[in-house]
Amino acid sequence: MKHCIKLFAVVTVFCLIFISGCSKQQTTSSEEYEVTDYQGTVVHFKEKPKRIVTTTKGTDTIVLGLVKPDKMIACDRNLDDPNSSNMLELVKGIPNRVHLPKLEELIVLQPDLVIAADWGDLDYVQSLRDMGINVVVIHGAKNLTDVKENIILISAALGEPDKGQQLISMMEERLNALKEKVDRLVPQDQRQRAVLISRVAYYGGKDCIYDDACQWAGVINGLSEAGLHRGTKLTKEMIVKIDPDVLFLPSYSVRGLADKQSFRDNYINDPSLQHVKAIKSGKVREPRDAYIYSASQDFCFGAQEIAYCTYGDEFKQDDQQHLSVAE
Repeated sequence: MKHCIKLFAVVTVFCLIFISGCSKQQTTSSEEYEVTDYQGTVVHFKEKPKRIVTTTKGTDTIVLGLVKPDKMIACDRNLDDPNSSNMLELVKGIPNRVHLPKLEELIVLQPDLVIAADWGDLDYVQSLRDMGINVVVIHGAKNLTDVKENIILISAALGEPDKGQQLISMMEERLNALKEKVDRLVPQDQRQRAVLISRVAYYGGKDCIYDDACQWAGVINGLSEAGLHRGTKLTKEMIVKIDPDVLFLPSYSVRGLADKQSFRDNYINDPSLQHVKAIKSGKVREPRDAYIYSASQDFCFGAQEIAYCTYGDEFKQDDQQHLSVAE
């Protein structure tokens, strides 16, 4: 494994001599441990962090699956948005909101741990470390394997490695149950082809979390099948060529700033797309973005959401689902 994780404990015993001539021994424990992050930097912890900040919504979600919200000093502002959050109630007690925070914002928050994804601007990382703030860099997840590795690394950084394994086991149990249900209810020759039209530029093809989720859902990802990779722009001509059975449009409205109806009309009312099967049959769906973009343990809910939007109520799930082993 790319990430080397080491955990060790140091127990120190102090003897206190009382004036009365009686001696009494008091023992205290202090746990110290080290974690090697994705970039190979060894990060030393004198104790478990209590003022955690992460720089992405996905890493917030992982942390909130491992520890209680009172261990976080801030979370992503989108976790307050009902169109993009599956943890509305859980984050209410977290005092601050950030979005792709810069160095100055992080300093003000006075964190004892910052978890940063490697796809962002990391110029601030060394500055924080020079100030004595622990920073753990993780890999921007492109698939389920990356998600699992990030859970392992983050749980180690929190001093909770066993909980990381528990969380992965919970996710895998749900995914296996979903796959078993899909295999039972949807024969291979009835598997449907879907195309995701995303507000996230160039998303939905190979090397995306969504592509892995489609496989667990028993849905053919039309973009991946057509050879489109992450970073390739989806055109309307490609949609016609793929001719999907179901079309996924975004439920996210960019915190109310985007016109969802205009975005929708641009596709379903376009004359050039009227012969596409999904539009002819009216099978245009809006899967909950809070689920299908999840680069965390909640990936399992994203897979089920895709199955639900494709195959119907047999796969229906409640809103605000979140996996956690926090105690």
